[in-house]
Amino acid sequence: MTTASASNVTAIPSAEESGDGIWFGVPAGFTTVPLPALVTSAGAPEAERLGEALAPILDAAPDEVCRQEFVATLAAVQRMLHSLCTNGTAHCAVGLHRDDAEGTADPEGSFLLSLFTITWVDTAWAPRAVTAARVLLAAEGHTDIDFTEVPCGPVAFSETLRTAAAESVLPPQPLLQIHGYLPHPDGTAIALLTLSTTAVRRREQYRAILRQIAHTVTFEDPFATAAGGERS
Repeated sequence: MTTASASNVTAIPSAEESGDGIWFGVPAGFTTVPLPALVTSAGAPEAERLGEALAPILDAAPDEVCRQEFVATLAAVQRMLHSLCTNGTAHCAVGLHRDDAEGTADPEGSFLLSLFTITWVDTAWAPRAVTAARVLLAAEGHTDIDFTEVPCGPVAFSETLRTAAAESVLPPQPLLQIHGYLPHPDGTAIALLTLSTTAVRRREQYRAILRQIAHTVTFEDPFATAAGGERS
């Protein structure tokens, strides 16, 4: 599995819904999910634009059954994304990478899927290092716990391996989730970075990706001018 170098990182401004916002970079292979367009209410301008964008896809469907299946799948995805947004998720991206790491059974490399999210978590005020340490103490069932510093400040890392319940409609394979907790400078919120994948065998590579992203995070607008504080 190939990870990108720093020269391939593109800065992306966050949805500024908490504190002063968060900006970060993602390596190649990640596609941002347009949350506002997909979870907007009917009648909103975003909903109209989404309908216009989907019209050619629906028109290209071979029959009405396929169209209804597509609409039903889209509705299920929208419900899932709405749940993410309700719980404070400000950014969501789907990762697609070729599994070309050493030891891969497929010599040409299959493709691996992952989901990257950034979620705001409110917390009681405390110094940032204390907040990060407190997160680690409360992380029940988490493994590979680590506390370190990145350019934007202290960060706590942990990992979980989850399996869907027998009665769940989710896939039965284990889900690896790698977490990074970065306290915001205002002391009242944590930016939770999570990278989820069923490719558990590539734990080390996904761990490296999340840490790479964490090193790009900044809580100060990198596009603001030094004089006026406005975006250039």
